[in-house]
Amino acid sequence: MQDLFPVLRVLGVLLVFFALGMTVPLAASWWLQDGVWPAWPAAMAATALAGLLLWFCMRHHKRELQPRHGVILVTLVWVCLPLSAALPMMAVYHLLGRELPFTYAYFEAVSGLTTAGSSVLSNLDELPVSLNIWRTFLQWVGGMGILILAVAIMPLLGVGGSQMFRAEAAGPVKDTKLTPRITGTAKGLWGVYAVFSVSCMLAYWLGGMEPLDALMHMFTTVSLGGLSSHDASFGHFQSPLLEAIAFVFMVAASCNFALYFVAMRKGNWQGFWRDPEMRATVGVLLGSSVLVSLLLWGKGVYGPLEAFRYGMFNTVSVATTTGFATVDYLSWPVFAPFFMLFLSGMATSAGSTGGGIKMMRMLILFSQARRELTRLVHPRAVQPVVLGGRVVDNRMIFAVLAFMLVYGGTIVLLSMVMMLTDLDPITAFSAVVASVHCLGPGLGSIGPASSYAGLTDFQIWVCTLGMLLGRLEILSFLALLTPAFWRR
Repeated sequence: MQDLFPVLRVLGVLLVFFALGMTVPLAASWWLQDGVWPAWPAAMAATALAGLLLWFCMRHHKRELQPRHGVILVTLVWVCLPLSAALPMMAVYHLLGRELPFTYAYFEAVSGLTTAGSSVLSNLDELPVSLNIWRTFLQWVGGMGILILAVAIMPLLGVGGSQMFRAEAAGPVKDTKLTPRITGTAKGLWGVYAVFSVSCMLAYWLGGMEPLDALMHMFTTVSLGGLSSHDASFGHFQSPLLEAIAFVFMVAASCNFALYFVAMRKGNWQGFWRDPEMRATVGVLLGSSVLVSLLLWGKGVYGPLEAFRYGMFNTVSVATTTGFATVDYLSWPVFAPFFMLFLSGMATSAGSTGGGIKMMRMLILFSQARRELTRLVHPRAVQPVVLGGRVVDNRMIFAVLAFMLVYGGTIVLLSMVMMLTDLDPITAFSAVVASVHCLGPGLGSIGPASSYAGLTDFQIWVCTLGMLLGRLEILSFLALLTPAFWRR
């Protein structure tokens, strides 16, 4: 039990910093006079007080975090911070004379922080601006990772930044240090993220968006989150130029941010273009979007220009786990939406802001399968798995195989649980896949033209669990449930 004390101390500090983040919607509410500003200082005070009490009670437990502490901390952060994020949502609805159930508020907060982009709210265009800013700001904060931000801005805590970084980093490769100190690596990644954010917002604004729309959709584009301040999602703007801007930034954000950091730091982009995962990610995104576009044109759904406009944007949006939509793609030939849902599991790189399995794991799986096929023909052949000119360690291969087994088992188990509640198979399966991939819209009754509000409370909690498992990459969470984890 004492293992939790240093972790709870750090969690308390993180809650205080998270409370400070509420100054963004508070400032917007006060400046724009949207009528709900009292909700924000109340929620901020409650979150900060909880964090200060936790820190005060655990202030003497200072020690370097071990790997096990990193796993506990990242799980607690992703489970507890949505509780704080949900408070102002419920308070805003109360001030509006309506009630937002805790189940809905927590789901919306988890969806924001995990960049899933699922929503149970309706009439988004009529919500107070500050609430929409908060929803989208949560995605921006969660995109690069809350603990990576903590490592960047809290170097004096002495809490083992390397363990926090490894626990938070997405993908199979977690030990790569881009600078001598892990704090510098975290700052570098967030620096690249900030450059992307400013560039995206300016591009949207110059492309015709109102400043607030540009800010909110920047939050959810670079984070590959996909929440919008409009019920019609990105289709609200009806602008090919804005769709092209979003397309570029979604593709860019689906690549490993570490590659951008190294390229900018060295002023040499050769290594960026040579990276096999980056080439595979961009190749799959562009190739798949062209394929869907040709299908729409060939089936006569749209003319050639519209087919490429809608096909490329929506395919890349779903494949990168963003979830923006400009049309209801469930009305397309049945192959297209299922193919797009399948792509959401593999078309983002490790170290990006996207969800899913990650392209690196898929490349390792394909290489391992090819090696086994070679061994069938040449049993004595020595053929290591090689990616980017480097031999992949067998331990990483085993870790990827274990992840894929648990991932598949999680999808099947949660889908069966959803179907036990009499939900139709397509909606049940797609809701689970969209949640675990942190995608947002699915198929059936949770498609891009609808929301998750039609699900029961139990079904919403299953999807909430799916989003948390997807963001934690499943194994970190399941490790906490094993007796061996808690043995000294």
